[in-house]
Amino acid sequence: MARASPRPLDKTARHWLRWLPGLALLKSYQAAWLPKDLAAGLVLTTMLVPVGIAYAEASGVPGVYGLYATIIPMLAYALFGPSRILVLGPDSALAAPILAVVLSVSGGDPMRAVAAASLMAIVSGLFCIVLGLLRLGFITELLSKPIRYGYMNGIALTVLVSQLPKLFAIPIEDAGPLRELQQLARAIADGQTHGYSLAVGAASLAVILLLKRFERVPGILIAVILATLAVSLFRLDAQGVKVLGEIPQGLPTFVWPWLSDADLVKIVLGGCAVAMIAFADTSVLSRTYAARTHTRVDPNQEMVGLGVANLAAGLFQGFPISSSASRTPVAEAAGSRTQLTGVVGALAVAALLLAAPSLLRYLPNSALAAVVIAAAIGLFEFKDLRRIYRIQQWEFWLSMLCFAGVAVFGAIPGICLAVVIAVIEFLWDGWRPHFAVLGRVPNLRGYHDLKRYPHAALIDGLVLFRWDAPLFFANAELFQQRLMEAVQASPTPVRRVVVAAEPVTSVDVTSADMLRELSHNLANEGVALHFAEMKDPVRDKLKRFELTEVFSDARFHPTVGSAVEDYLDSVGAQEPRA
Repeated sequence: MARASPRPLDKTARHWLRWLPGLALLKSYQAAWLPKDLAAGLVLTTMLVPVGIAYAEASGVPGVYGLYATIIPMLAYALFGPSRILVLGPDSALAAPILAVVLSVSGGDPMRAVAAASLMAIVSGLFCIVLGLLRLGFITELLSKPIRYGYMNGIALTVLVSQLPKLFAIPIEDAGPLRELQQLARAIADGQTHGYSLAVGAASLAVILLLKRFERVPGILIAVILATLAVSLFRLDAQGVKVLGEIPQGLPTFVWPWLSDADLVKIVLGGCAVAMIAFADTSVLSRTYAARTHTRVDPNQEMVGLGVANLAAGLFQGFPISSSASRTPVAEAAGSRTQLTGVVGALAVAALLLAAPSLLRYLPNSALAAVVIAAAIGLFEFKDLRRIYRIQQWEFWLSMLCFAGVAVFGAIPGICLAVVIAVIEFLWDGWRPHFAVLGRVPNLRGYHDLKRYPHAALIDGLVLFRWDAPLFFANAELFQQRLMEAVQASPTPVRRVVVAAEPVTSVDVTSADMLRELSHNLANEGVALHFAEMKDPVRDKLKRFELTEVFSDARFHPTVGSAVEDYLDSVGAQEPRA
């Protein structure tokens, strides 16, 4: 008796496994990978703990919540994330925007700060999930490289400045990076620096930076252990060095965060902003490691995985997270093969919270500040900006404008400014595109720009006009103006205009109406408007915009050459030699 085919079940299973890459990986998991993943997970734990606590403090929430934002999200990403090696968790690049929102809505209450940060994580997670499901993972690519450098340099400065008061143990008011630097400078000049705190923090920073060049040496862990031992052995906490103190024993619990009287608009905007930053960084890092491991990563699934991890963080007392450019290389160097490394790391952090939370009691705040400052220094980008200044100065100054926006107005307004500038940059490129009047060049096939070839031959009565951009509302009037100028500048009376339309990838209603008006105006002057090399989807749009009665099939030509031949046949002439 023949068995029934399992194909429907297989299709259902494949559908679900598509959204659960972690389960799909288990089917091909090799036993030889297990020892390496276990060892890499334990090595990774040595960074997860100090970095998680440090970035929590930098984000305006108590340090233990950095561990909460490490455990559950890493487990979630292991199931939903497509990358085999990416490590997620609290990140220095997100600290500034999180802190900006937390300080504005918490009123100094730590629990309100936690609730606000958790709400931001939920907003960030839902934002990423929705965009991933809608297959909009490409949107982070809309920010050009100079603009990304600008806002990341601004965020790096904001993070660094926010940690300097902790390094010097000087309390100052939150007033933006530049004003905070002024306050700090005045306080240092007045002798308010706490010497022991500065010594511990500066020494920790020096150790981290000196050991950073050795990839296999856990510089952060060494610095934190030495600082903790120094405080414990010499009782520096009794001398005024602020320490982490007791952290609660146990694991994060499911909590639905809510602030009824908070400014939810700030939280929503902040959540969306950190989602964009997190996915921009995650997509770049994910593609980098996918290339190294010769695997393929779906950016839409990456967005879903990041979103689920953030959603889990928000529901289990965490805050927004991202991929880590410092912890991922540690996992790779330790021999990680799959996301089981992250699972082991998360379980090890959980074991620490359950069995030995008191180990972190004497961890000094200035050492945690040193960890964040070291990470912030790594965020700065100068080398490539020098190259951009050399080859395209206006994009360099766009980057500087974004940097100034973040530095002066803060992280969230600065990021919004970066997005606005990116949109303006895109519209400007399309608003003022290159255009050309074409002619025949001796010994060169095709038709070419008269500006580059001034001696190119023109055809009496014919204007060949090329527009190097889509036609849309922002450039429709300019297209009409430039084309009419070309007609008026013709040395002979014009009978026909042929638009070389291959670069025109789209039209909208505004530009379609402009073409109707342009054709009518030209016809009143005895000039016919034709098109060459127009793409079929663009031509289909013209039909949908009801322009078929204006432009018959005879007005469309497959090539510029055939359009020229058709004109010459219609006037009974031959093309002059160039």
